[in-house]
Amino acid sequence: MPQSLAKLHVHLVFSTKQREPLLLQPFRERVHSYLAVVLNNLDSPAKIIGGTSDHVHILFRMSKNHALAHIVEAIKVSSSKWIKTQNPALHAFRWQNGYGGFSVSPSQVDAAVEYIDHQEEHRRVVGFQEEYRRFLQTYGVEFDERYVWD
Repeated sequence: MPQSLAKLHVHLVFSTKQREPLLLQPFRERVHSYLAVVLNNLDSPAKIIGGTSDHVHILFRMSKNHALAHIVEAIKVSSSKWIKTQNPALHAFRWQNGYGGFSVSPSQVDAAVEYIDHQEEHRRVVGFQEEYRRFLQTYGVEFDERYVWD
């Protein structure tokens, strides 16, 4: 086969360090826009970016030319540096060390978009840690609670 073709959708989830509520509106929208630009530069366009003051959900089409770990590192490093320049109060901003990356089948992309689009409502019902545990359980990801949070 002379051509490499792929269409992989990833639902990426990560939080601010210690889940500090630093992504307040309207700044959060600017952060989401910045993340979208970084993803586009990695040939991994975002379908939707959402979240709350302490975490981000991103649904994107992953480039066939980059590993997920490389994409996550690039968006976290770049956005963290940018965030620190936006407000003196954010000079120590950091993302958590880890992330969750979950595959989304084409038939579930619309449901994932809907879920991400309603993060504020979800957050009123369940906290980020419980939400993240549910993702891990739904996707059958084994984890040790001692090492999930930072």
